[in-house]
Amino acid sequence: MQKTILITGSTDGIGLETAKILASQDHHILLHGRNPVKLEKAEKIISGLAEEGRVESYLADLSCIADVEALAKAVAERHTKLDVLINNAGIFKTPNPITADGLDARFVVNTVAPYLLTQKLMPLLDASARVVNLSSAAQAPVNPDALLGRIRLSDDFDAYAQSKLALIMWSRTMAHSFRGDGPMIVAINPGSLLATKMVKEGFGMPGKDIAIGVGILTRAALSEEFEKASGQYFDNDSGQFSSPHSDALNLQKCEEITGAIEAILSEKFREPSQNQVKSAQG
Repeated sequence: MQKTILITGSTDGIGLETAKILASQDHHILLHGRNPVKLEKAEKIISGLAEEGRVESYLADLSCIADVEALAKAVAERHTKLDVLINNAGIFKTPNPITADGLDARFVVNTVAPYLLTQKLMPLLDASARVVNLSSAAQAPVNPDALLGRIRLSDDFDAYAQSKLALIMWSRTMAHSFRGDGPMIVAINPGSLLATKMVKEGFGMPGKDIAIGVGILTRAALSEEFEKASGQYFDNDSGQFSSPHSDALNLQKCEEITGAIEAILSEKFREPSQNQVKSAQG
């Protein structure tokens, strides 16, 4: 059965390669990127692989909260149902980690943006839908003040690890709140040190076969194996469902972090984005 699948950060790396596989299976693919040139190139590539499925592209900078809202609106204007949302986009290093909103870009892109996008697209996600959140084996206790932008984290790895644990924590909170009456939400470590741009730039190494991550994302999106996986964490390094950092097993701590994300989103200080979300059907 053909699925409609949105993949954030799908202009390169795991996102692009996953889109290729899913398009070749004739699913309807919604691409996302923040670079218009790369997005156009990706759309041409994916369109060439899709014989029956359609391809659309959406431009948005996920470090800007207003852009995330605009992305969700653009998708909702064209669709009444979304079968799979893969929150793949992420960052490790950035020249300027502080956004125009005064927040840490690592937290915004890796934690807040996927939360907001998921919430805004919830009317399109029924009980049969799936939300696949890319986390990491790198997980560190979340400092709420860092998440809220009250203090700055100088260490890139620490900020990344905190943002990825926060992603797992809100995934568990949201899944728990549905009590089986919502989309399946799962957090996944696609594999450590894969050959992505993030690993090459962050660690200066080529990395392992990216197909390792692509394989688990396609399984999470489509296979029966993940049908009842809501609220769980899958560690692809061990190849099984596993326990994340202990903080993510504490529902109260998960709710506190989710509350901090909600506090960010309730603020009225953010200005409208200059980057207009664009969509084009291929």
